[in-house]
Amino acid sequence: MNELKKRGLRFILLEHDAVLPEADMIWFGSEIEVVKFRDEGQPIMTAPDSVKEAVDNAVRQMRGIKQVHQLCFGIDPGPRPGLAWLADGVVLGVAQFEQIENLAAQIIGISSALEYKQRVVRIGDGAPLNRDRIINDCLTHQLDIEVVNEAKTSRGLLRHNHVISAIRIALISGERAWDFREVHPTEGEIREIQRQSRKKSNGRKTISSAIAHAVACGDLSLEEALQE
Repeated sequence: MNELKKRGLRFILLEHDAVLPEADMIWFGSEIEVVKFRDEGQPIMTAPDSVKEAVDNAVRQMRGIKQVHQLCFGIDPGPRPGLAWLADGVVLGVAQFEQIENLAAQIIGISSALEYKQRVVRIGDGAPLNRDRIINDCLTHQLDIEVVNEAKTSRGLLRHNHVISAIRIALISGERAWDFREVHPTEGEIREIQRQSRKKSNGRKTISSAIAHAVACGDLSLEEALQE
């Protein structure tokens, strides 16, 4: 509100569940509010450290500036990875996946439907095995990717809220990843993949540790491993 006042912009304050007075109204909300009501009006996600940028984006929308300067993708690399894509800070969409395969192809597919000047993919630094495999996938597809400190994105979140975390990751600049990562699964990660193979086969099969290692490194999918 202080930032809007400084710029001489008129605004109203609404309860979080109030109906918008105008169907196409630009409104500001938290990550959770924007995800919940993203089909209502023109939502802009904001947080205490991104207020100025959020108001900048609102001004651009008010002036009818349609071309996207920066298209940002955020990835929470947890066991069920979350993906968010934002145009100049405005949330366009979110998704959650059961596996990390073909995530780079999903990003390229989403990008192909939009016009933009710059594109960046940002990934959280947690879940090292998934993180490094996704980084390698993005580099293979020649995507610019940055690694973001997840400690700045997890405050106040419910556990496993990967979609909201992905939005926060997309909004924070990270360290550019230039080189492919060597993937070194731990014994615990190998055992977890073996557990997944038992679950997926309804207890009929358990893949060997060697094949589970190949799955962890991305050389085989779990379905291919079970067929072997």
